[in-house]
Amino acid sequence: MKKRIADIISGLLILLFAYTAFSKLADPLHFQAVLSQMLLIKHIAGFISFALPVTELIVCALLLIPNTRISGLYSSFGLLVVFTLYVGYMILFDSHLPCSCGGVLQKLNWTQHLIFNVVFIALSLVDIKLYQPNKKYCCNATAARTATAG
Repeated sequence: MKKRIADIISGLLILLFAYTAFSKLADPLHFQAVLSQMLLIKHIAGFISFALPVTELIVCALLLIPNTRISGLYSSFGLLVVFTLYVGYMILFDSHLPCSCGGVLQKLNWTQHLIFNVVFIALSLVDIKLYQPNKKYCCNATAARTATAG
């Protein structure tokens, strides 16, 4: 059951990052234009408008491959934290600017977006916890192999 829940959460993260990446790539000029309005990052808006969707797609790939899933989970958690800090900044200082997320997420106001991100941060943490190997099992399995080998 834990594996099924972990797979569902990973699937949701893949959908989220793939959707937002493709939304940004579908209209890169709009994405760059919105980013260039933001005081803190306007001087690197061109780079971010390319690098961010590519990074999101890399995270999707990490989540899809079983051997790299834990890296993908930590990466998605990190991205979501950065995005949430960005949303918090926008709420405090630039709430008149539009969201640069792309797709239907642009329709959320900043407070709704903050809640959305916090929910996905929580899901990422749950998925990391579920995906971690059971340490008791690992240690007992290692001890059993050592005992039978000696």
